[in-house]
Amino acid sequence: MAEFWNPTGQQDWASQMAALLIEARDAAAAVRQSGQDSLGAGILQDLVARYRELATSGLAANVYRRTTTAKDARRIARRFLTFEDMILRFATRPDLDIFTNNEAERTIRPVKVQQRSSGGCWRTLQGLAEFAIVQAYLSTAAKWGLSKLGALRALFNRNPWLPPGLEPSG
Repeated sequence: MAEFWNPTGQQDWASQMAALLIEARDAAAAVRQSGQDSLGAGILQDLVARYRELATSGLAANVYRRTTTAKDARRIARRFLTFEDMILRFATRPDLDIFTNNEAERTIRPVKVQQRSSGGCWRTLQGLAEFAIVQAYLSTAAKWGLSKLGALRALFNRNPWLPPGLEPSG
């Protein structure tokens, strides 16, 4: 078994985990590119076993240490173990192509910017609801390849864009 912590305080298990996740990402991308929708059972079992070993070793290497780094390492190792299914979803379902959460972060960024610029809150619940409606409309339009400005123009010209299948009938 490899050494997962060394006397200089480095968290070797964490860099090994990062390398494993990159390896899994690349394997999932190769599967997607080949037109398949899942990793081979042996490859997936090997990735999951190594993932669990690294997370467990990271927790064990830091359980009795009382430094800030050790506390952070314990926290992330526990999260790796607790949220394994969510973290490895990109490998167990390579057809989804969800290695990062950048899209989710981009979606909520305008909300966080608005919160910061308005002192951390909205003046009314109605204002929050209206802001959320506009942001959802613009985000959905952008995901369908429309420009946000174009979607707003259509909306204000009484011809709102709706995703396919949601147009009103008649």
